Amino acid sequence: MRESPMPAFDRLLPILLLIGSNVFMTFAWYGHLRYKATPLVTVILVSWGIAFFEYCLMVPANRLGSAFYSAPQLKGMQEVITLLVFAGFSAWYLGQPLKWNHWAGFALIAVAAWLIFLE
Repeated sequence: MRESPMPAFDRLLPILLLIGSNVFMTFAWYGHLRYKATPLVTVILVSWGIAFFEYCLMVPANRLGSAFYSAPQLKGMQEVITLLVFAGFSAWYLGQPLKWNHWAGFALIAVAAWLIFLE
């Protein structure tokens, strides 16, 4: 009898939720940089509203992911996902592509996240 593909999806779902949550949070934290004339109070309130949707994805990601991953592993994944989402956002939305030293620094963080998964 073939094993159901759901266990693989169950492990992947938290990662997909982390990606979605990081897209929202990146816009909440950095999206306002294109609108420097907007009053700071407005930016804070809009960012807070965007962050609500980030939490709606992040909390389930961590809750569901804890069935398969430790808390440090979830945090390590989240950091790498954050860097990848930010790299794309910085180049695409802000028009500030990353330089070699940024990529090198991010690579070191990715290595640190990988170490978290070693037994």
